[in-house]
Parts: sequence; structure tokens; C-alpha cells
Amino acid sequence: MYLLYFLLWVIFNGNLTLEICIFGIIIAGAIFAFTCKFMDYSVEKEKANIRKVLKFIRYSCVLVMEIVKANFAVIHMILSEKEEPEPALVSFHSDMETSVAKALVANAITLTPGTITVSLENSEYVVHCLDEDLAVGMADSIFVKLISDMEQDK
Repeated sequence: MYLLYFLLWVIFNGNLTLEICIFGIIIAGAIFAFTCKFMDYSVEKEKANIRKVLKFIRYSCVLVMEIVKANFAVIHMILSEKEEPEPALVSFHSDMETSVAKALVANAITLTPGTITVSLENSEYVVHCLDEDLAVGMADSIFVKLISDMEQDK
């Protein structure tokens, strides 16, 4: 919240000078102190929120990198005349507790080229893969690890 207050101060001022930064630090600190005192907020909650944001940024970066890698794999599969794709349906179980985490995993799989989440019932995923090589390690993929890590940090 403190950083948000400071950023709002800078944005509303329209330019960035040393004087604006010094006043922004002081004013953001005063508003943050008010928030902590009267609105049931604390520095611990601030730290937890920063951790959540950093974990989500990490997840987003990994998602983009996995999408790029899968794009190249699918392009190679399409353009190579040697390999004939062998589609496969894979089912796996995850230990996600919340429906948001389950949906994030399903959407991450669907966003990655070559894979589509066909169904999600309870914690059982059914995924269609363009080639069975893409199905290897789906149950303990990086998406499942990162999202379960985000889910544990409630």
C-alpha cells in the first residue's frame, strides 16, 4: 500500500523531481500510518501482499516463457516431415484446494500451444496433447508447483 500511495502521488503530480519524491515519501508514510491505525492493516499484511505480487509476477513470466517454448515445439512438429504427431489424452490429479488455483492451472495448460484442458472435475484434469511428448510430466509441471506455492501463501 505504501508503494501504491507513493506511485499515486507521483502520477497525480505529473512529473518526477526530488522535491515531489521527498513530499511523496512523507505523505505516503502518513497515509500508510493512518491506514494501519484505523483500517486494520499492518506491515505484516503489506509484506504478505508484496510476496503474493512477486509470486504472481514470477508465475506470469514462467507462463510466457513456457508459451514461447511450446510455440517453437509445435512449429518444429508441424514443419518437420519426419515426425508424425501422435495425439494423446492425459489425465492427472492435482492437490489444489481452491477453485481459482484449479482454474489457473487449467488455463495455463490451455494457453500453452499444443495442449488443451478438456475437462476439470473436482481435482481431476483431462488434457488433450497434440503429441504424447507434450504430455510428459504434466502432473508435476512448473505451473502446478508455482500455483500451489501461491495458494499456500493465503
